[in-house]
Amino acid sequence: MTLNIKHFFTSEAVSEGHPDKVCDQISDAILDAAMDFDPHAHVACETLTTTDTVVLAGEVNPVPKNVDYDKIVRDVVAKIGYTRPDEGFSDRSLKLQVLLHGQSADIARGVSEDTSLSGEQGAGDQGIMFGFACNETPAFMPAPIYYAHRIVERLAELRHTNPANYGFLRPDAKSQLTFEYEGNRPVAVRQAVVSHQHLEGTCDKVHELVPQVLHEVIPAEFLNGFDFGNINTPGACLHVNPTGNFVIGGPHGDAGVTGRKIIVDTYGGAGRHGGGAFSGKDPSKVDRSASYMARYVAKNLVAAGIADRCELQVSYAIGVEHPLSFYVDFFGTGKVPEEQVVNMLKSEKVFNFRPAQIIEHLGLLRREGWRYQDTATGGHFGRDGFPWEKLDKVGEIKANLGLS
Repeated sequence: MTLNIKHFFTSEAVSEGHPDKVCDQISDAILDAAMDFDPHAHVACETLTTTDTVVLAGEVNPVPKNVDYDKIVRDVVAKIGYTRPDEGFSDRSLKLQVLLHGQSADIARGVSEDTSLSGEQGAGDQGIMFGFACNETPAFMPAPIYYAHRIVERLAELRHTNPANYGFLRPDAKSQLTFEYEGNRPVAVRQAVVSHQHLEGTCDKVHELVPQVLHEVIPAEFLNGFDFGNINTPGACLHVNPTGNFVIGGPHGDAGVTGRKIIVDTYGGAGRHGGGAFSGKDPSKVDRSASYMARYVAKNLVAAGIADRCELQVSYAIGVEHPLSFYVDFFGTGKVPEEQVVNMLKSEKVFNFRPAQIIEHLGLLRREGWRYQDTATGGHFGRDGFPWEKLDKVGEIKANLGLS
């Protein structure tokens, strides 16, 4: 049902230097390396980080020859910006433990075209996946998570491209935005929180910089009535490093684990989540590939004007290629019944949710112009360059659903 009253919704984002995101990027870098060796590699790589330590665990099949895990890990850490040994975690000082091994034969049997139940590539696991889209932003993403990502991305850009002026910023950061809504329409930012790691004695510089960044990345229409004064005071609109200094950060400040930021990775809580993480998993795992496909479908439906807001659920059984179920919810904004869209999905005339077809259509083995590591920071959705963000099915959707 469409809400027709004023309400508030909050989402958070984290930077590339957040401990969990460090792990996601390392896991996806390992995946990219394995797929460079064999595009059909089966990978489930988990990473843990803490003070000057990185642990890799999980499965890789086939095991890539001559892959230098040590170099991959250190290159990722250096690219993020952890290059100072005195901060407790850096590319030069970290210790690496590799506990990767071959994939379970039982799992491999389910996803192999030769040994799956149907003779076609089956789903790599059972589970439920969700896709979501709405017309709140040009990227068809909910406004709170979309602009929260843009804040930490802009701060990282300043740190990387202009170290002479912004070298006081260190890699770890979080942002959080509370939007006021009227019905399904975002009308204003009412609260903002930004916590950013910094060098000792430079917290005041972070306080000065954050309002500038908010003005740069959030449209002015959403900042009407937002009070940028009185930071961190009771009732303030803006909180910046509200506990004071944020000098100790990254994996030295808090341990990180792959797959622990699944809401940040998706829709900021505005859309439901099936519970499966993405990073470190090859596309035979429907946790990843079917979630990408569900986003692709939902985005094209909203872009086609079928609904202002769309959530799609799909479910699978391990080793079975056809989805077990579809569910579509337009939240009262649909121009056609949800059942009509479900029937379109079942027919496979416009979209095909069989794992092999998802992988082929979205080019998840080819990775043309993108890498899985690119998805591991900034959100998996709402950014150009990924095939699941293309709007190339709008015409077919309208034709299939009988809309001009």
